[in-house]
Amino acid sequence: MSQSPAFVLNVLETPEDPEGSQEPSPYDESEVHDSFHQLIQEQSRWVAEEGLELQQRQPETGALGASGSDHETMLGPEGAPVYSMATLRILASMPSRTIGRSRGAIISQYYSRTVKLRRRAGRPQLRDMGRSARPSLRLYDLELDSAVLEEEEKRGLLVKELQGLTAAQRDHMLRGMPLSLAEKRCLREESRPPRGKHRAQRHRGLLSCCDQLRDSCVLASHNLGLALLSGLQALMPWHYALKRIGGRFGSSVLSYFLFLKTLLAFNTLLLLPLLAFIVGVQAAFPPAPTGPVPAFTGLELLTGGGYLTHSVMYYGYYSNATLNQPCASPLDGSQCTPEAGSLPYSMPLAYLFTLGAAFFITCITLVYSMSRSFGESYRVGSTSGVHAITVFCSWDYKVTQRWATRLQHDNIRTQLKELLAEWQSRQHRRSACGQLRRVAVLGLVWLLCLGTTLGCTLAVYTFSELMIKSPVSAEREAVLLLLPLVVCLLNLGGPYLFRILAALERHDSPVLEVYVAICRNLILKMVTLGILCYHWLGRRVGTLKDQCWENFVGQELYRLMVMDFIFTLLDTLLGELVWRLFSEKQLKRKGKPEFDIAGNVLELIYGQTLTWLGVLFSPLLPAMQIIKLLLLFYIKKASLMANCQAPRRPWKASHMSTVFISLLCFPSFLGAAVFLCYAVWQVKPSSTCGPFRTLDTMYEAGKVWVRRLEKAGPRVSWLPWIHRYLVEDTFPIYLVSALLLAVIYLNIQVVKGQRKVICLLKEQISNELKDSSPGGPRGGQRLPPRLSTGPVLSLGLLV
Repeated sequence: MSQSPAFVLNVLETPEDPEGSQEPSPYDESEVHDSFHQLIQEQSRWVAEEGLELQQRQPETGALGASGSDHETMLGPEGAPVYSMATLRILASMPSRTIGRSRGAIISQYYSRTVKLRRRAGRPQLRDMGRSARPSLRLYDLELDSAVLEEEEKRGLLVKELQGLTAAQRDHMLRGMPLSLAEKRCLREESRPPRGKHRAQRHRGLLSCCDQLRDSCVLASHNLGLALLSGLQALMPWHYALKRIGGRFGSSVLSYFLFLKTLLAFNTLLLLPLLAFIVGVQAAFPPAPTGPVPAFTGLELLTGGGYLTHSVMYYGYYSNATLNQPCASPLDGSQCTPEAGSLPYSMPLAYLFTLGAAFFITCITLVYSMSRSFGESYRVGSTSGVHAITVFCSWDYKVTQRWATRLQHDNIRTQLKELLAEWQSRQHRRSACGQLRRVAVLGLVWLLCLGTTLGCTLAVYTFSELMIKSPVSAEREAVLLLLPLVVCLLNLGGPYLFRILAALERHDSPVLEVYVAICRNLILKMVTLGILCYHWLGRRVGTLKDQCWENFVGQELYRLMVMDFIFTLLDTLLGELVWRLFSEKQLKRKGKPEFDIAGNVLELIYGQTLTWLGVLFSPLLPAMQIIKLLLLFYIKKASLMANCQAPRRPWKASHMSTVFISLLCFPSFLGAAVFLCYAVWQVKPSSTCGPFRTLDTMYEAGKVWVRRLEKAGPRVSWLPWIHRYLVEDTFPIYLVSALLLAVIYLNIQVVKGQRKVICLLKEQISNELKDSSPGGPRGGQRLPPRLSTGPVLSLGLLV
């Protein structure tokens, strides 16, 4: 079988002197020059005889070794394989052979390079010069063996050699030196020829005012650009905090904070059009008050009622007029008619179209984020070689500060732990009996978890029916907090019970354990929200006929969001801080609790679902969610740093962000969109409040607007046509949906085709490597360039 060639550098060792290791005398100069001349000739002969780099040579006929193999490596002195100078140069420039070198070694290396450049320019070689013209060893003081003097000597020689190069070669050589900018500036100044220095100084003295002004403007614009780049880097929220979390706790914990940052961007994108076209306009043209406004007591921050009911916070505050002045008679039961000369801004249309456009933009952004996340996490091809890439290519050499260096060191170390843990998890295999036992335990645990979910659902439904049978007066608004309190208690206790049951499963992979926990918590929260949606639109609408049921639904969602935030803080305080103190003081344990990724991520998805459900009934609910996310980030970060430890079993969360975005898109956003579409198309609005008070459904506001456009004239006749044939007719909707599904299917097929082509190219590369091996059918012959590089180039283009 063919073996891969071993890369061994042939370093000739100096034989020991039998009388002791003594330095050569300066009077033995002739013997030193002869030995150097012989070494140069030997190296030249080896380079001329070598035909192929990084490949073992075949011996001549009759020179077989004792092993009897047909192919052996040509050996140099001491029995080591011989490679070309280019190969030795590549091996010598690898990071493992350059780490830890001193500045003197670097200067010495680049001095040798400048000598070679000058020899190529026409300088005669040392062996072609006469003995009298060669540099004498007597010029150097052999007794001064200090490292500082040696470095200064090498520096002087490097400066002299740089002076002999052209300006372009000198600049290129200085740019490639791994030295600081100050050292490079000093070497450039010292290596500049005297005539160039005087010319530069004379040129500086003769600069005109225009030239000085131009140079100042260029320098100022350059500094301004650098300042703007630094400002943009500083505007990125939590840049340093996220790096610190990732370096200390790994990508698994970091994925939670990245997901929180993504939710913050989604809510900002949803809030901006609502503020511009609904809240801001209504605040500029407030409606006439329908009664006395209650005073602010502070309890409204928990219940969402009282003073907040008569503000832009809820649906009932917004009018149904074309906004210019308050409606003359808002309680007469008919739609307010705008006066002559009023602004052509219909509040019902603005309310409906702005919400629709905001949801559409959110949907497009969400789908784009999900597809981009899929492209980043599920890359086409394999991850072979990622360990070497992490070791040799992860370090950022631009880092100079001590804290940044320590942070990058921790980050690389955590990445290596995750990669090794992922590799070890793939090596573990279970027996058939162990797999059967595992399936039985999994089935039992899932039955218990589903039973717990069913019990929580029945509890929420029973309590909601009890709240309907016992109506609450306006003076007892605090009682309305009971239903959100019960829901939050069940959402908090259910995950802890699931975590106890998950200890019986003993998953080998931490990733699988997190995914299972997310699935169970998601089922619990989504089923609970489904019961609440039925409670609001199926039961409350019928019981609140003479009241503004939209305000009640908005207040319920506000209370749920506030109670969810309070219980999240209590969970952080009791589950992390108190448990750490109890384990350290009472149990005498040094270990801290781990960060619960599944529970915290599901809390974020649950809160975002509440926001999307309530944006129709409370347009400022995204603003509340933004404040909540900001507070959560700093609270969770402080608790993580003080009370939690890194996962005991490191694991790489390469697909975690994709899973989070997918869960946010399909169960959360899709469910909220179905809920809002049902409320807009099927449920009758309240007749006493809101912009749709005189209509049978909210969707009829669009039909009324289309009928007005039909009477407006032929100039806008295309708008009713679009509404009639593209909105009311369902065929275009089905057609667009079919085209979207076709595009998704074609994209999936393209990705599959790319994977198949890459597999074929990898197989071809493997076969070519086998053919080019010494034991292969080609006997170590050089491959044609087209066959040896084509698959690699094609692979790079596809990836």
